[in-house]
Amino acid sequence: MTIAPDFNTAVDPAKLEKLAEVAVKVGLHLQKDQELVMTAPIAAMPLVRLITKHAYMAGASLVSTFYSDEETTLARYRHAPDSSFDRAAGWLYDGMAKAYARGAARLAIAGDNPMLLSGQDPARVARANKANSIAYKPALKHISNFDINWNICSYPNPSWATLVFPGLPVDQAVRKLADAIFAASRVDRDDPVAAWAEHNAELHKRSAWLNGERFAALHFTGPGTDLTVGLADGHEWHGGASVAKNGITCNPNIPTEEVFTTPHALKVEGHVSSTKPLSHQGTLIDDIRVRFEGGRIVEAKASKGEEVLLKVLDTDEGARRLGEVALVPHSSPISASGILFYNTLFDENASCHIALGQCYSKCFLNGASLTQDQITAQGGNSSLIHIDWMIGSDKVDIDGVKADGSRAPVMRKGEWA
Repeated sequence: MTIAPDFNTAVDPAKLEKLAEVAVKVGLHLQKDQELVMTAPIAAMPLVRLITKHAYMAGASLVSTFYSDEETTLARYRHAPDSSFDRAAGWLYDGMAKAYARGAARLAIAGDNPMLLSGQDPARVARANKANSIAYKPALKHISNFDINWNICSYPNPSWATLVFPGLPVDQAVRKLADAIFAASRVDRDDPVAAWAEHNAELHKRSAWLNGERFAALHFTGPGTDLTVGLADGHEWHGGASVAKNGITCNPNIPTEEVFTTPHALKVEGHVSSTKPLSHQGTLIDDIRVRFEGGRIVEAKASKGEEVLLKVLDTDEGARRLGEVALVPHSSPISASGILFYNTLFDENASCHIALGQCYSKCFLNGASLTQDQITAQGGNSSLIHIDWMIGSDKVDIDGVKADGSRAPVMRKGEWA
């Protein structure tokens, strides 16, 4: 019997321990007697075990983990009947929704091979994604409405590492990706928890300035871009740690470099070009160019992956409208690393970005008390999807536009003005 090599030995155990601690203490701020629902690739088992340990040390009442596996995912596409791709495990997501409704926290470990499904039928991939999105909606609403404390962090799966660092032996690729994850997650510091407190304070300062300005819109200009993004009525900027509706302060994304808010779904005009590729469900979508009228994408092109992009835009009515706009300086550590991670959690923190689809209700003044009808009336978008893609660079300027038409510089050449 051939035994597969263990590439986990290439991951620094001390820093992995710190990442687990940060995920629990900073990412989730897990509370005593709180349950935790965790999802992870099976390759991330070493991190799952450490997070589970730190969760119980923090007083968790129960940790339940659900694993994904690349080979079993591929087996479906290779051998399942065609009708399989319109089905999803709704029973599982219904159970997760019940757990969140009872106060459980949510943690997702990212790390699957971003190109896993690149060789599969795009129509089947789109059908499976749509079925999964519909089934997941009862659970997702607790996350998108920020009802609970939640977090996403990452583990250097070998198949992901060899995509990011092609040509290197697998163990070296895993080591390089692990080091990049640790640096971006601030766990290469002596005191990562203190480093996160300092970073959150800086993001809060940026958010406070934007909230004080009360811009009605943002105007992006640069190569291939002349885009005005109207902001939702009563929008609120956020960045770093935020207080969920359950009263717990958490950092949803580790890493994070962004401050973000909700655009007005009906008030986006102009054209915009992507500045980094988007890796989506096994397809690399590059050189995206879209044109908005009345908040809706009316024309979309891409030099690579255009067929997949168009299928995404046809998911539902809200898929052609924006649910998020986020500002990230070009000098962010992830951008400075020069690494294309093929993973939105990292790549979105290298550049200003927009997101197609669902908005976050927390990005409204008094968002916790607003109904869905009120959020819609104020310009918030609703959709089964939420897909971020990058539009910022060192060649892009951003102006804030106030209701009276006056303007103020927000970013110049990709840096805070």
